[in-house]
Amino acid sequence: MGRSQLEKQKTHEKIVETASRRLREAGLDGIGVADLMKEAGLTVGGFYKHFASRDDLVAEAIQSAFDSWGRKLEAEGINPTEMTAADIAERYVSTYHRDNPGEGCPFAALTSDISRSGEKARAIATDGLRRNFAGLASKAAGADEGERRRKAIMAFAMMAGGVGLARISSDEALSAEILETIRDFVAAIDK
Repeated sequence: MGRSQLEKQKTHEKIVETASRRLREAGLDGIGVADLMKEAGLTVGGFYKHFASRDDLVAEAIQSAFDSWGRKLEAEGINPTEMTAADIAERYVSTYHRDNPGEGCPFAALTSDISRSGEKARAIATDGLRRNFAGLASKAAGADEGERRRKAIMAFAMMAGGVGLARISSDEALSAEILETIRDFVAAIDK
């Protein structure tokens, strides 16, 4: 890859990384292309050298957000397949995740936004749901695959919704209670 192509790729990655974080913080409609490009240290004129449309950027940013969990775990030397349900709940349903939406799961930050977004972003989110359900189902106890999958769907919905509800609460004690309750429930799906 030539130097200019490598620089273009790095610039593209920088735009996607910035968008991924900022969209989780402000919502899909909370920040425009001009502001994203400025925050990435670039001019708005360069946007179309990297993306055909804003929807394309949103889709890539959402994919990057979904992939960030695995990258973060790998950087810490953790194999996600070896984590227990309690390990997952401890990391996901945490005050850190609650307080740092730009670094967290797009489901906890953007569920309603993604439901109204373009087909690309919804397809990426659907794939993310399937992966999360399968990962949690592999850790759940149950008489059959259907029971394990139901537990996984309920647990993931509780985790994403619980973090969202904890973010909403202006009462710190209530917020902490929500997180603790969801953590305890999800930790027990393997029993």
